[in-house]
Amino acid sequence: MRYLLDTHVIIWYVEDSPNLPSNIAELIDDPENEVFISSISLWEITLKVGLGKLDLKLPLNMFLENIKNRDFTFLNIENEYLNRLAGLPFVHKDPFDRLIISSALEENLVIITIDENIKKYNVSCIW
Repeated sequence: MRYLLDTHVIIWYVEDSPNLPSNIAELIDDPENEVFISSISLWEITLKVGLGKLDLKLPLNMFLENIKNRDFTFLNIENEYLNRLAGLPFVHKDPFDRLIISSALEENLVIITIDENIKKYNVSCIW
């Protein structure tokens, strides 16, 4: 399977948080699965750390290095994602999540998320 991690999942996975169910961590760890991270999630994490709205267990540079050293595929923001984003209904107003949704739709990815607002869209989700 091909999965796109929502931002909170990235944080909980890297920090080995008990908030992340073991079956979800196993999906991420399974070498048969291709796991994607959107650059928008890394931007969101960086922005929130800088604003003091997010405390990570590691310093930001070490956190990002930890992500880089894992077997993830990184998605940059593509024009196709933005075109899809422009057509999304405003069910969910979070701009980071909306771009994650549009990316998943364009790339035919399943989003791993606990966010009920993301699940309101016609996008494949698990959790």
